[in-house]
This record gives sequence, C-alpha cells and structure tokens, in this order.
Amino acid sequence: MLSLQLEIFLLLALGWFVAWKNLLSKSARTQLTSLVLSLVLPAAIIQSFELDLTWEEFRTMFSVLFCSIGIQVLYSLTAKLLWRHQPENQQISLRYGTLVSNAGFMGMPIAGQLYGSLGLLCASIFLIPQRIVMWSAGLALYTRADRRTAIRKVLLHPCIIALEIGVAVLLLRMNGILLPEPLDAAIHVVGSCNTALSMMMIGGMMADADKQNVFSPVTLGYSCIRLLALPLVIWFLLLQVPVPRLARQVCVVLSAMPAASTTGMLAQKYDRDPAFASRLIFVSTLLSMITLPFISWLVSL
Repeated sequence: MLSLQLEIFLLLALGWFVAWKNLLSKSARTQLTSLVLSLVLPAAIIQSFELDLTWEEFRTMFSVLFCSIGIQVLYSLTAKLLWRHQPENQQISLRYGTLVSNAGFMGMPIAGQLYGSLGLLCASIFLIPQRIVMWSAGLALYTRADRRTAIRKVLLHPCIIALEIGVAVLLLRMNGILLPEPLDAAIHVVGSCNTALSMMMIGGMMADADKQNVFSPVTLGYSCIRLLALPLVIWFLLLQVPVPRLARQVCVVLSAMPAASTTGMLAQKYDRDPAFASRLIFVSTLLSMITLPFISWLVSL
C-alpha cells in the first residue's frame, strides 16, 4: 500500500505541476476529464469483466452489490442529518460530497492495484448504486432535474453502458466465446491509461482549488467523516454479516475515498460556491493520502 500511495502521490504531483505550469489549459483538462469518464474508464470497466469466474467469485460480486446499496442508504441518512447549519450553497456541496465519493475516479485504480482484476470487477459493481444516486438524488441537490432527465442520465452514462457490455462479455466468455484479439488489445491499451490519467486529472483539480481558508473547520470536519468515520462504521457493520472477505475489503476501501471531483464540476455549472467545493476536494484528497493506507491496513487484518 505504501508503494501504491507513493505512485498515486507522484501522479497527483505530476497533474498539479502540469496545471501549475499551464502545460494543459483548464479547458483542455476539462476535455481530458470528459475523455477519461467517457472512454478510458469504460474501457477499464469492460476489461475488468474478462475473467473466468468461479461460483464463489460470483457470490462475492453479488455481496458487493447488496453491500453497496446499504452503504448508499447510510450515506443518504448521514447527508440528511449533517450540515443543516451551513450556508445553503456550502450545504449542497457537503451533502453531495457525503452521498458521492471519488470512488469512480480514484477508487477503481486503487482497487485494481490492491486486489487485482477481481478487485477491479468488484469496484465496478460497487459503483452501480453510486452512479444511480449521483445522477438522480445528487443532481437534484444542485438543480431541479425532472425524473425523466435523471433516468436518461443514468441509463446513458458511459460507465453504465460499459457495465452492460462487460456483463455481455462475461456471459460470452463463459460460453467459450472471446472478443476478437485486435478489439481486446485495443480495450486493454485504452483501459491501462485509467490510473495515470485519473490521478493526474485530480492533481490538476487540486491545483485549481482556492487556497484561501483551505483548512477550515468545515472542510476538516467533512474530511474526517468522509475518510474515517463512515468507513469505520461500514467496516464494523460488515464484520457483523457473513460477506466474503474481498467484498468487505473493497466496500470499505472504496467508502474511504475523498469528495467526488464532480462536486466541483456541478458547483461550477450551477454557481453554487465552486470555490468552497474545490476546497472540499483538495483537503479530502490530500488527507486521503494518510487515511487510505490506515483503512486498507485495517481491513486486511
């Protein structure tokens, strides 16, 4: 984990340096972020389904899905109970950041590095409920999105489409039908860019963050809840139920991710104090470099 954290730190630092030196303009980094979300991350998801699974591994996948649904319920209750006394625009980002973590951008590469291909597959399954919440209840915090718009955003999201393709690839593989070698190689090449590009984009967002009053009581309190309190509660609850060890590890580690990068994007788009949202992302991402090794060590016991 220490080696992985150093790798992540170097990639974040490289992304920060690229942004600081303006080697990639802010608009170019925004386009690159869209490329990662629309192409690179979906390729990594499809790649994660190219496994020969046993029944025990299927059981692990279903356990991850049900645990993830329960975790989203816990997030929802926490978001409703906390942050009531904060200014409205800050309250929106705090609630969104409680509902949605950066597990999609940052969690998948870490799960793949820590637990291999099966860990990456479990991370893809874990993210299904979060992606649904992200484009329904999460989006509704920033704007009055109608139900039809929310459903369309969920169904047409590239990562959800990639999950559907991945399931089809897995079923074909179980029946002895493999993807053509050139297509398979192309998916692997694109998907392998996921860790580097994702971490560099987060580093670029950290460079864009407003540095004034960064470590305020609110951002530190949010980070403690997002990075420590919620993962520890989830870890304790999952120890009480009979779930496979890998499912428990993936769920707890992915629940320990910092604020989602989309927090800043949505705050900017709908003019909901984007400076505060960027500070949430910056502080929680920075502190996760300390808390993630602790959480990953804890769940390995």
